Amino acid sequence: MTTLLTPWEKIQVARHPQRPHTLDYITNLCEDFVELHGDRRFGDDAAMVGGIARFHGHTVVVVGHQKGRDTRENVHRNFGMPKPEGYRKALRLFQYAEKFQFPVLSFIDTPGAFPDMESEERGQGSAIAENILVMAGLHVPIITTVVGEGGSGGALAIGVGDRLLMLEHSVYSVASPEGSAAILWRDSSKAADAAQAMRITAQDLHEFAIADHVIPEPDGGAHTDLETTIMAVRDAILPYFNELHTLSSEELLTLRYNKYRAIGRYYEGQHEILSHHDAQLTASLPLPFS
Repeated sequence: MTTLLTPWEKIQVARHPQRPHTLDYITNLCEDFVELHGDRRFGDDAAMVGGIARFHGHTVVVVGHQKGRDTRENVHRNFGMPKPEGYRKALRLFQYAEKFQFPVLSFIDTPGAFPDMESEERGQGSAIAENILVMAGLHVPIITTVVGEGGSGGALAIGVGDRLLMLEHSVYSVASPEGSAAILWRDSSKAADAAQAMRITAQDLHEFAIADHVIPEPDGGAHTDLETTIMAVRDAILPYFNELHTLSSEELLTLRYNKYRAIGRYYEGQHEILSHHDAQLTASLPLPFS
């Protein structure tokens, strides 16, 4: 593994255009993939892809952000930044998974939701919020994998799940380092300093008990060996997939609720983050979803 990289260098690796994207993972990890299009309200959004597939003999719903590898494809995919119809397409797939009791695999790779005026007029914030609410209450297993950038609510809108996996050089943050530097210091050139301060790498988030698993990448990054990276993602997902299949819907919801309640929680009088194991022991917390 290539580990001696600064947070800012990891961000550059996470943004590399030749990294595997969602469709690479879906087509190599799954069989019989049928892509579904449109949100049934406005139109289709190429920045969000998803559909029905088979993963190790089980029918699953797959969904994820899709970037391009060149300028033409990135323009078509809007650089992986979905509009409201993209999130509503994902919502339709989540509801489909709930109706037919299919597990969900989601792949996160976006700088964030597209922030233009038309997206705001069509309810960008509402679409993201509705997805978060619905995912929190799904009665099926959800495994989310950050394969590149995980930017703000645009990532979280398909990122609420039972297990969060991250590739070694992926990042997950409330805002981009450039945006954070512009807000904090009014100087976007200090993005590297912001990246260091924000603690947004996979290793940081695993230490904070937010990410459940860090997936090793080939030397130089995922883009240097797509096949090895995709197989590493498969090998990381499979044990969690099999584990979650053994849980009842009530157990899934309880553990999911407790997982997110525990994020950022400290023991009083100490600077010790609540671990995943400790979080699962708090299963007596009230269950808000039924």
